[in-house]
Amino acid sequence: MSHRIAPRRVAFDWSRTPLHWIPGEPTATHVINVLHLLLPAGERWFVKVFKEALPLVRDPELLAEVKGFMGQEATHSVQHTHVLDHLAAQRLDTTDFTRYVDLLFERLLGERPPLGAPISPREWLRFRLAVVAAIEQFTAVLGDWVLTAEGLDRAEADEVMLDLLRWHGAEEVEHRAVAFDMYQHCAGTGAPRYARRVAGMAVTAPVMLGLWVWGTAYLIRHDPQLAGRVRYSLAEHDRAIRKGLLPAWRELGAAVPRYLRRSYHPSREGSLSRAVAYLKRSPAARAAT
Repeated sequence: MSHRIAPRRVAFDWSRTPLHWIPGEPTATHVINVLHLLLPAGERWFVKVFKEALPLVRDPELLAEVKGFMGQEATHSVQHTHVLDHLAAQRLDTTDFTRYVDLLFERLLGERPPLGAPISPREWLRFRLAVVAAIEQFTAVLGDWVLTAEGLDRAEADEVMLDLLRWHGAEEVEHRAVAFDMYQHCAGTGAPRYARRVAGMAVTAPVMLGLWVWGTAYLIRHDPQLAGRVRYSLAEHDRAIRKGLLPAWRELGAAVPRYLRRSYHPSREGSLSRAVAYLKRSPAARAAT
């Protein structure tokens, strides 16, 4: 094992973080804030799915990586939940949205197939592992992007929020291959393994896009400081991209065909050295050690 994956018990002080933590940029702020809507439930779900699959792991090296991954994801879920509490304290209540996210992960992607779908428990578990691996493709891309997003520094984004995002992003790059390796290990051999990987991405990509647009629109609509004066628009989103505040559409879209190559492996995503370097200087990660 070339790099040990382990959780860092970080903590963040949100008392001075403003609602619009990118000054003067409510759209960019809330596009990124969608992470806080999706990740608490999503990463708890990752851990549950991996717990179900642990008995299938026969490789002790992979098992150690998976346990490190689970510890990191559990910590991510907790820290993003604290941000939701911070938003609620500033009169931006997200519960009407997050209950649908909870429904998605707990019911539609729960331990049993939805609506009695005729699929075996083993095959349903393999499909959910494929979905985790597909989601982790995007989190690795986003993690590497935020580590190099100088536009956020130029815009004087809140230092605590930026540290949360970069600590999390660095750990996503750090464990970028674990979910993929877990899927490959548990998914059997031959054509069905690749077909299931494609199906996982075919479900994940449009659902994530839909949730992101919906989540951004929700946050802007319920932002008490905007009082309904602003609506989500692609024009504002694209303006934020040009300023370096958000990743480019093509950067996210290109992650899909890369992932679908038969020879693909996520160890090629991002820069591990850059991620590790940030974790060594992150205020929260340094305090945790």
